[in-house]
Order: sequence, then C-alpha cells, then structure tokens
Amino acid sequence: MILSFEQAGDLLDEMAEEFPPEFYEELNGGISLLPEAKEDPEGEPGELYIMGEYCNDMMGKYINLYYGSFAALARLEDWTEEDWEDELYTTLAHEFTHHIEGRAGERGLEIKDEQFMEEFRAEREE
Repeated sequence: MILSFEQAGDLLDEMAEEFPPEFYEELNGGISLLPEAKEDPEGEPGELYIMGEYCNDMMGKYINLYYGSFAALARLEDWTEEDWEDELYTTLAHEFTHHIEGRAGERGLEIKDEQFMEEFRAEREE
C-alpha cells in the first residue's frame, strides 16, 4: 500500500502532536515532510534509503522526513497502513532523539547509527 503524500503528512501531523512540548524546545525549523526519496550514497541504487534527518545548521534546528524514501520501501516491502504508521513514528522518534541528545551534548544515537553503517559495510564486503 502506498499512502499519498497528503495521507502521510496527515499521519505525521497526528504523531507530532503526541510528543511533549519539551521535545520542540530549540527546534526552530520544526518538522517537514519532503516529497523526495533520499538514497544513502553508501548503498547500491534502490538499496538503502535515508528516511529522516535531524539538521542543525545555519538555518536552525529542524527535522526532515523523506516521503519518497518511505514510499520506495513501501513498494519494495508491500507495506500496510500499520507499517507506514510504525515507520513514520519510529523515524520521527529517532530524529527527536538526535535533537534532544544534541541539546545535551550527547552522541549515543549518533554512535549507534555509525555502528549500523559499519556493520552494513562489513556485510557488503563478505
């Protein structure tokens, strides 16, 4: 099942309201659902997608989620609406964790993400 961009956006809006106000402190750019897919350059074409990113740059602090990445995986894995909900929520929570850790000067999730990529690279070399 492929949700439309608007349907995914509505789900994301509902989910975003479930997070406590403290999560939004200093997140001056908010949360955006962008239409494009964002492939990770470390993977083969169509193999590895970036679902979301926490950004902290000259534009501020904000979270981007990539609808096209979700839709690409939904096609590959034949997602249900529940899968969409799970993946959107998991990704949003993941990016919020980056934001909160960044405010606290922590890097735990960033290190975990780096370890995931190291394991990915090692598996590809086998």
